Amino acid sequence: MANHKTDRISEDIQRELSAILREMKDPRLHDGIISIVRCDMARDNSFCRVYISSMKGLDTAKTAVKALKNAQGFIRRELGVRLKLRYAPALAFEATDSIEYSAKISGILMDIDLKAGDEETDEDDNT
Repeated sequence: MANHKTDRISEDIQRELSAILREMKDPRLHDGIISIVRCDMARDNSFCRVYISSMKGLDTAKTAVKALKNAQGFIRRELGVRLKLRYAPALAFEATDSIEYSAKISGILMDIDLKAGDEETDEDDNT
């Protein structure tokens, strides 16, 4: 039963963190497209690990994580107010390259699809 509540709070935190990121004025956060990939909550809702990724790569994500760690108190207070939580969870930010990795995989799949399309047109021309 508690798992559903934890999942719901995790989704709410992810949504509100995205809104808070858009409102923050730190230039390190607006260097590239910064995205919150996932939020992992502890069972007692006292701790939340937030995974940050960027389209520009892991270095940009690490820079954004540094900015978020500097503003951690502000972000935690904002989450508590916006979500009306009695105790806002402690936040830990981690950089990940999942967006860059998925864009690379998508590019590879597009290349394969284009090559398959070219082979089909070559076969049609030969008949």
